[in-house]
Amino acid sequence: MPPNAPEHTPEDGARRYDPAFSAEVGDALADHRPVVALESTIIAHGLPRPRNLRVALELEELVRSAGAVPATIAVLDGRAHVGLDKTQLERVAGDPAMRKLGHRDLAPALATGASGATTVSATAFLAARAGVRVFATGGLGGVHREWTETQDESADLRLLARTAITVVCAGVKSILDVPATLQRLETLGVGVLGFGTAHFPGFYLSSSGEPVDWTVHTPGEVAEVMRAGDVLGGPEAALIVANPVPEKDQLDPAVHDRVLADALAACRERGIVGQAVTPFLLDHLMRYTEGASLEANLAAVRGNVVLAARIAAAAAR
Repeated sequence: MPPNAPEHTPEDGARRYDPAFSAEVGDALADHRPVVALESTIIAHGLPRPRNLRVALELEELVRSAGAVPATIAVLDGRAHVGLDKTQLERVAGDPAMRKLGHRDLAPALATGASGATTVSATAFLAARAGVRVFATGGLGGVHREWTETQDESADLRLLARTAITVVCAGVKSILDVPATLQRLETLGVGVLGFGTAHFPGFYLSSSGEPVDWTVHTPGEVAEVMRAGDVLGGPEAALIVANPVPEKDQLDPAVHDRVLADALAACRERGIVGQAVTPFLLDHLMRYTEGASLEANLAAVRGNVVLAARIAAAAAR
């Protein structure tokens, strides 16, 4: 079993948490080689079929080419999987009944034998429990606009505040309240590094216009921050590495602002609230930018998985 994998003893017939490791991931963890966790919601719920499977395979190959082992995470038939083989990836990509699982959904999914793709919060939790130190994703969830009225905040934030993992992302989704999210991250004690930038990325955009307190320029510098955190000890919390999408690949800022304003207005007019807001806004952006928002998202994810692999390799050294 890989190091740091949970070894709970069942009591009173309780089911033991026993994740399944792919052979590739299990061997890498046992040998202390670099591993990068990847979420599976982008495969099951974020991309159209059959492109979703092609992207999933592409992202895994990008991790390998940058010197690390990919560990795509999902729950299949009530068991957490850290690393998927091609058949399992095909299942996640092709099964329309695949559920979307946040951290709070994991226990019911395991207990009932359900299958689902993991979001940021669930992926970060399962990766950290398995001993994976680096996780790559597109954009984090955060504080929603009009929070004072809706109290709507992503579960990602609180989970990251108590999970020791380095998360490489392109900031938080631009449909959210970015300044409020950064303030919330500060309150929760979650560290934020700008990678090669003094400004927090805007997901589809290279910059949100909001400054970051710390900037690093190499994977080695990130690894040093991780080591310093280990030496300090104290409360466990994530380290966010905010990696901007290249300007050449970003969504045109004027188009982004116009379409997002239209989408927010449509939300208010239709009375869309709660969990329905994010998928509505993202779908509106994709349709009314003629797919350009999706391409910017994928460009960001590609850059993030490569950077995450390099950070994992530097940390392993």
